[in-house]
Amino acid sequence: MYIDLLTDSGTNAMSSEQWGGILSGDEAYAGARSYYRLQDTCRDIFGYGYIQPVHQGRAAEKVLFPLLLQKGMVAISNMFFDTTRAHVELAGARAIDCVVDAAKSPSIRAPFKGNMDVAKLEQLIVEYGPEKVGLVVMTITNNSAGGQPVSMQNLRETYAICQKYNVPLDIDGARFAENAYFIKRDEAGYTNKSIKEIVGEMFSYSDMFSMSAKKDGIVNIGGILGTKDANSPLVTGIKANCISYEGFYTYGGLAGRDMEALAIGLYEAIEDDYLKYRIGQMEYLASLLDDAGIAYQAPVGGHGVFVDAAALLPHIPYYEYPGQTLALELYLEAGIRSCDIGSYMLGNDPDTRKQLRSEFEFTRLAIPRRVYTQAHLDVIADALIEIKKRANTLRGYRITWEPPVLRHFQASLEPIR
Repeated sequence: MYIDLLTDSGTNAMSSEQWGGILSGDEAYAGARSYYRLQDTCRDIFGYGYIQPVHQGRAAEKVLFPLLLQKGMVAISNMFFDTTRAHVELAGARAIDCVVDAAKSPSIRAPFKGNMDVAKLEQLIVEYGPEKVGLVVMTITNNSAGGQPVSMQNLRETYAICQKYNVPLDIDGARFAENAYFIKRDEAGYTNKSIKEIVGEMFSYSDMFSMSAKKDGIVNIGGILGTKDANSPLVTGIKANCISYEGFYTYGGLAGRDMEALAIGLYEAIEDDYLKYRIGQMEYLASLLDDAGIAYQAPVGGHGVFVDAAALLPHIPYYEYPGQTLALELYLEAGIRSCDIGSYMLGNDPDTRKQLRSEFEFTRLAIPRRVYTQAHLDVIADALIEIKKRANTLRGYRITWEPPVLRHFQASLEPIR
């Protein structure tokens, strides 16, 4: 493995300040100093009354979703990522994607392609009935749509619709800082605001948030679940589920040193210079692909470049997984690991068990934070250019074994000859 782009989750390089924090972490089982430091940090940045640490993002969903969802209900999102979709289904509900149409055309360059389709959202709430819509999830940035950001206006409008119908809104804030950077750069009225101010406004348009802190927390393990109202009846359920699944609620499956590193990393993630360099890496790699005529979800998003495998391999149908085919070929070409964000990841219909067709067939090149250099990005581009030369000779894959849930973590495939 020469370059590992499988994920930007937990693969980041921590700073010397974070490593120093690890050495001073308080490992008390209950009420550790590191827990209270994380509480203070999150309240300062996000403005929420109750903060629950958990060991990672899917743990936050496991704790929260069963409190709001059950069989016969639906959850709606600007686009569910695979683990979030799985936890909706494990709670008995069904997940519905509601991203704007612009996101479905990778070659069209438009700002904020991660936005919720607010007209469709209201239509869905009316169609199913507000009492059947257990939760709306706003993912920032929108990972499944290519790391595309969500505008402040769209957050505001989505929250207004949820309040109108008394439907709770949850922000999936794994890449909150990157999203805030795009708002500052591209949305009118925010140029002169600090990233911290923008984050505060973003999270004001929600009732709760859940996040994997392994992304914009710049740590190797950790997650956060927060509610705006510290006295909400939901807090009792969150604490109870956390104790059952994660550990006591003042550590939530994390060591004190992990909470200490996270409290430091959250502030580092909202520094302007860091974010400018971070997004600049994506823009540099994307420019190399532009020169080579290799399509991706444009404009480039925050945490990776999502290569349009359907455009590069138009002869491979969705049920032979062009995104996974390109990911495997990239490894064979140059020892670069990536992953599919397409039909292979989407999986089967939970009711019919038939293969679902994704809106996209991406190969995601997720760039870990503070790890790779420009020279590594050059190698990635060169490898894709070599693959493009023989793209029409590539064949797809078939699944030989798969588990019932989250298959792409474990499934076995073979090439179609």
